[in-house]
Amino acid sequence: MKLSIATVCLSGDLRQKLQAIADAGLRGVEIFENDLVAFDGTPDDVRRMAADLGLDIIAFQPFRDFEGLPPEKRERAFARAERKFDLMAELGCNLMLICSNVAPDSIGGIARAADDFRALGDRAAKRGYRVGYEALSWGRHIFDYRDSWEVVRRTDHAAIGLVLDSFHIGARRTDMAAIRNIPADKIFLVQLADAPMLNMDYLTWGRHFRSFPGQGEMPIPEFMEALAATGYDGILSLEIFNDQFRAGSAKSVAVDGHRSLLFALDQLAARGGKRASSVPAMPTRARCHGTEFIEFAIDAKSAPQLETLLGGLGFSHVGRHRSKAVSRFRQGRINLIINSETKGFAHSFEVTHGAGVCAIGLGVDDAKAALERARLLLDVPFNQAVGPGELEVPAIRGLGGGLLYFVDGKPPLDGLWASEFLPVAAPLATDAGLKTIDHISQSMHYEEMLSWLLFYTSLIDLSKLPEATVLDPGGVVKSQVIQTAGGELRLVLNASQSARTMSSRFLNEAFGSGVQHIAFATDDIFATAAQLQRNGVGTLRIPENYYDDLETKTELSLDEIERLKAGNVLYERDGSGEYLQIYTNAFDDRFFFEIVQRRSGYQGLGAGNAQIRLASQTRAARNPAIPKL
Repeated sequence: MKLSIATVCLSGDLRQKLQAIADAGLRGVEIFENDLVAFDGTPDDVRRMAADLGLDIIAFQPFRDFEGLPPEKRERAFARAERKFDLMAELGCNLMLICSNVAPDSIGGIARAADDFRALGDRAAKRGYRVGYEALSWGRHIFDYRDSWEVVRRTDHAAIGLVLDSFHIGARRTDMAAIRNIPADKIFLVQLADAPMLNMDYLTWGRHFRSFPGQGEMPIPEFMEALAATGYDGILSLEIFNDQFRAGSAKSVAVDGHRSLLFALDQLAARGGKRASSVPAMPTRARCHGTEFIEFAIDAKSAPQLETLLGGLGFSHVGRHRSKAVSRFRQGRINLIINSETKGFAHSFEVTHGAGVCAIGLGVDDAKAALERARLLLDVPFNQAVGPGELEVPAIRGLGGGLLYFVDGKPPLDGLWASEFLPVAAPLATDAGLKTIDHISQSMHYEEMLSWLLFYTSLIDLSKLPEATVLDPGGVVKSQVIQTAGGELRLVLNASQSARTMSSRFLNEAFGSGVQHIAFATDDIFATAAQLQRNGVGTLRIPENYYDDLETKTELSLDEIERLKAGNVLYERDGSGEYLQIYTNAFDDRFFFEIVQRRSGYQGLGAGNAQIRLASQTRAARNPAIPKL
């Protein structure tokens, strides 16, 4: 298949859009009419510009309100079409997309529409052009691809074919079985678009909330399977109307678009479909066994404060790097690295962002395969000089310029630590009962969220939980959880359009996206809370009203509620499952830690407590008297 994208997907002017598309490695482009109208040159200039960039203009679109017009307007429609054919001659493309009529005075009827397209087909054929017909989900008479196919079938003209758009089919929840019976040579163009499943009018939904395949909730894999059954091997293009994309970088959105097409075709192959010749075979999505390590970049002056906090949380200083100012702290199966080097990647990260998480290491089945898949999905590999005795661990660029490492095997992986770290004679800290990393929460700019969702889910075998909205005292935060089937890896992606939310304030403090908090799991949160108190670790103060409310909406005893209150422990119940949470105060007004206990198979993340937590953190940030450790 030839991979393409419509210019309407991207921000910028037409020159910038074409450049971004070419830079992303795509070779086909649909010219959206509004982009051409706003262009300050001729259609021939666009043709030459595209050719210089190695792009083929595969379609001009859309031509609107053509079929089924009353007699007094019909000839005008044909005249408009002829002028667009003239324009296509200058553009150097031979396919025009016509979307189903939405005009109030249009007249229904399959036969009438077929007559119009037959006459248009004769005109197009004289010029060597083709016309593709697409059913808009908000079309006045034709809004089902089965009806648009019937129009094309009855037209019975070589120059008239069908355009299939996954958004319009998915929005109407239309049965896709009939796609399998459409002759491949009558499908002139396929447009892919995903979207969240929303309850709103089709026009608003389609003009503002479409996304790339893999970023929404529509049955894209099922659509691709139905399409593959036809034997179609033509153009696979993207037509996305999305407010976030319009606010984002044209270059990064174009790369995401290309990645989404590769991912969609790879998913098709994984489901037994024939692999498209344009998509190289790639390793399967990486199976993640957990987080092997988290690395903090911090300057030497502030490092002792972080080490003190980790010691208070029960982490022991167990290793020092053989040749670098890098220390390893461990508790249970959790490994935390503090990097205070004055050169290299971590130092550059700290200079740019301040203290924070600069790298995450994931334990996977096959690190080299994960890296190869990342490369084929257009992710950016990371390489740096390897010193004596150091292992070369595959890595790619991740969120906020940080790194994502791939480590072979299931944790714990003692070989990695034995090779690079020397044991230290420091006294062991008092263990606080922390066992594993439960989840990692990352905050990002609002327009980046879909990009990082695709980045993770295309690379790692993760599934999406339903998107949630969280109320912050400064606005609304959108939250998306992605996780492995067994919960070995949980990532929480947070973003807000309000500059006053805690998520947005973190972006300002850290000069970009990154890890805002890390949650550790314990088997006994009350024992952990007591140990933290003995170790002098301050926890986030929860208002007494919260515990009074627990009395009214739960069956917890007064003794149980008093126990929660004494430890600043938040509580949530879902069916038989229970979730208990404690939060530390923020370190240097940046990141913080959470301790959680899951009971009876609880699968969520305490969403019901998020507003309480955010209000408490906002209050703590405004009160300098609250201790940070």
